[in-house]
Amino acid sequence: MIPEEIRQAIVALHAKGTALRVISRMLGISRNTVRDVVKRGHEEQPDQSGSCGEHQPVIADEYRRCGGNVVRVQEELKDRGMEIPYSTLTRIVRDMGLREPPKKRAGAYTFAPGEEMQHDTSPHKVIVAEKPLTAQCAGLVLAYSRRLFIRYYPRFTRFEAKVFLTEAFRFMDGVCPRIVIDNTSVVVAHGSGPSAEMAPEMDAFARLFGTCFVAHRVRHPDRKARIERPFAYVEKNFLSGRTFHDFSDLNEQALDWLIKTANSKPKRSLGMSPDEAYLMEKTYLKPLPAYIPPVYQTFERVVDLEGFVNVDTNR
Repeated sequence: MIPEEIRQAIVALHAKGTALRVISRMLGISRNTVRDVVKRGHEEQPDQSGSCGEHQPVIADEYRRCGGNVVRVQEELKDRGMEIPYSTLTRIVRDMGLREPPKKRAGAYTFAPGEEMQHDTSPHKVIVAEKPLTAQCAGLVLAYSRRLFIRYYPRFTRFEAKVFLTEAFRFMDGVCPRIVIDNTSVVVAHGSGPSAEMAPEMDAFARLFGTCFVAHRVRHPDRKARIERPFAYVEKNFLSGRTFHDFSDLNEQALDWLIKTANSKPKRSLGMSPDEAYLMEKTYLKPLPAYIPPVYQTFERVVDLEGFVNVDTNR
């Protein structure tokens, strides 16, 4: 539903003989909208807010349950048999005062194709086997195309980091010369920012793929905003209203969401989807090595008299 003042402007301009395409360009709205208003003349569009008034308590409940993601609210309402157009739903949410004002951007970084990857982890509240728990969401993104890869782990040590990065590199089918990270002890041995020194095993792992880790300055998370921002998107879109049987089910659904939603949905800043931008960036990525050794941990144990060893309570 367009504002009444815009409707009156369209009718007045058309009465003066202004072409529809000129009206569309002047007011910044689609030509189909202009044509529809002209066809209906001065007739005012019916207000649909009353028809959705009785659903407001349900909308408010779903909005809180889905963490403020209106797309997920619309999907959950559709499952209940309530089909409300997205534009109408967002207007209802605004009128009910449920949305917080958007945050201002701190700045912008630009990257060339194949120049940089960004990696980080974030604790997320998930429902696994009907129990709430905190899982570590590991993410890697190509800074140019914004193509994203995520996986969930009960914990995140250097072993999980190498497992995750190996899967992420395979998903991207290549690497960039550098991976920007924060000053996490999972990768950094000591120091911080430009003076950080990486753990030898993580440095050797990166060299295997022809890349390197670069830590940003302390208290400067905007430097890796390409991966910081998607974590909020994952929480509000992927996790909203979803439950999982186990971590395997969680990661399978995450991969399906990446393919069907996160990487295929057009981004305003790109003018296309991450997958489409990735097709242009892929030729600039460094190819993966011909042989990728399996990731493993070494444990020193003594075999008992019955021929068993104990590893993490497993015999």
